Amino acid sequence: MIIYGKWLILFSHPGDFTPVCTTEIIAFTRAHTYFKQLNTELLGLSVDSNASHLAWIYDIFCKTGIKVSFPIIADRNGEIARRYGMISSDISNTETVRNVYIIDDKGIIRTIFIYPMNVGRFIPEIIRTLQALQMADCSEGSTAANWLPNQPVIVSPPKTYEELIERVNHVENNKNGVSWYLSFKEPPEKCIDEDCNK
Repeated sequence: MIIYGKWLILFSHPGDFTPVCTTEIIAFTRAHTYFKQLNTELLGLSVDSNASHLAWIYDIFCKTGIKVSFPIIADRNGEIARRYGMISSDISNTETVRNVYIIDDKGIIRTIFIYPMNVGRFIPEIIRTLQALQMADCSEGSTAANWLPNQPVIVSPPKTYEELIERVNHVENNKNGVSWYLSFKEPPEKCIDEDCNK
């Protein structure tokens, strides 16, 4: 399931032929090309059968003309869903909730979103979070609240008193921060031009 060298968005849905899930499958399909540009693949999962998945994506194609462009795991016994915590016993013992896992190119889960059954996922925020993770890794910094691509990143805090004094002077001279513990830098060109994790 993990594709080393690529990032992965693994997401579960409660069931095929359900209204909210259908809108999400369509939204992910429409954004799939953009995810690929970020060195990222999509992978859906539900406890429905493969035949059900095929019938559902065929129905989506027949009604909308949209071809689902990524695989959907048929996790009939719920083994994968249980391992990843995608089944909430408060809601159902068999249906998966709306989880999204952003898994990095080394197979490490970096972010988990959990949506309620009656609220669809916001794909632009998933993309923004993916971009923020990739930028933080590439720039060896952090991203601030409400960070958007091409905005400055937070410089890692100093680790010694000498570095603190140096940072205070740097912030005063360059007006690029609030204090020694919060200063910014422009993202490196390699992090803007392309995903440096490729």
